[in-house]
Parts: sequence; structure tokens; C-alpha cells
Amino acid sequence: MPDPVDKLHVQESSAPPSYSAAELGALAHLYRGEVYRSTIWRTRLDATTNWAVASLGIALSVTFSSREASPVPLLLVGLLVIVFLTFEARRYRYFNVWRARARWMEKHMYAPMLRGEVLLNGDGWQNTLADDYMRPHHHITMVTALGRRLRRSYVWILGIQSCAYYGKVAIHPTPLQSTAQLFERAAVGPIPGEIVVLAGVFFNLGWIAFSVLSLQIDQRRHRGRKQSEAMG
Repeated sequence: MPDPVDKLHVQESSAPPSYSAAELGALAHLYRGEVYRSTIWRTRLDATTNWAVASLGIALSVTFSSREASPVPLLLVGLLVIVFLTFEARRYRYFNVWRARARWMEKHMYAPMLRGEVLLNGDGWQNTLADDYMRPHHHITMVTALGRRLRRSYVWILGIQSCAYYGKVAIHPTPLQSTAQLFERAAVGPIPGEIVVLAGVFFNLGWIAFSVLSLQIDQRRHRGRKQSEAMG
């Protein structure tokens, strides 16, 4: 007959390991650090969006200041908004690293802890997190970051810029009477108005197509991430 004491030792040795109080305290401080870094980088994302909005506001003020004012500032601010979008996408890739780490600990450490489950349950979440610290890398591509920031904020900024440009050409200095007059007002120096209008159409349609394609890529990646249990 097996000894009850030996049976108890077998059960204790086969029980899944757990973190000590000191290790849990270190993980708590690590989580606080990741949340702090994600908050700082989230603030930097807001800064670039504010720059884009402020630039558009200045261009609108200059363009609509008088009937004779040129609509060219609205064209230039569209290019400047894309520059800000690029800056923000690069910052978003860094923000996503800190956000993903904090979310990973929330999902695999704090949620099981609140449910009274074993933290080291054999799914390897701690190894995934450790590998990310040993070999830090961006979790998303630049295309994904551009698409997300474009769909979230910049599509509205570019939409307002396009509508404002058409409105300026259509009403100043007098209401538009013909298509030929539209091309005449849209001309920029030696560049014919037809080319300017055509470039604007391709510019906007191109970014719309990019946002749709990047959304499809992001959705496929999200479905694959659910199956592979990866960070990011």
C-alpha cells in the first residue's frame, strides 16, 4: 500500500510551478513600465496629428482669407499631411511594441490571476515575452502602421483638404461657370489645370485604395495571429 506521505510528495512535484512573491513584484513593475512607455508614445501620436490639423487650419485661413487668394496652399498642405502621416506611422510601430507587451501580460498573467488559475500553465506565454525582450523587433510593418493611422485619423484630414480645395476653386473669385474655367483656376504656374486636377484625383483615389488594401492585409494578419498566438 503506498504511503500517503509519498503520494503527497508526488502530487506536489507534479503540480505546475508558480511565481514567488518577489517575482510577481518584479513582473508588476515591468508591467507598469510598459504601460508608461505606451502612454508616452501614445502622446507622441497625438502630437503629429495635431501638427497635421494645425497645418490644414493655417492653409484654410490663408486660402479663404480673400476672393483673390490662391488655392495652392491647400495643395501643398496635402503633401505636408502625408509627411506627418509617415512620421506618425513610424511612431505607431514603436507604440505598438509597448502596447503589445502590456496587453500580453494583462491577458496571460493578470487575467488568470484574477480567475484564480495557475500562471505557468504550460502555454509558453512567458517564453514568448522573454524572446521579445531578448530580440526586440517591430510587431507590424510600415504598411500596416500607415494603413491604421490613415483609417483612424488622416483620411478625414485629407477629405477636408480635398473638399476645401474644390470649394475654393468653385466659389472664388466668382461661382464656377464651366469646366474650362475650373481647369483655368486649377492651373499652377506653368502646370496646366487638367494635370493638376488629374493628379489630385489620382492622389486621393490612391490613398483610398491603399487604406482598403491595408485593411484587408491587417484583417488576414489578425486571423493568423489568433491561430499562432503571437504578440503584436
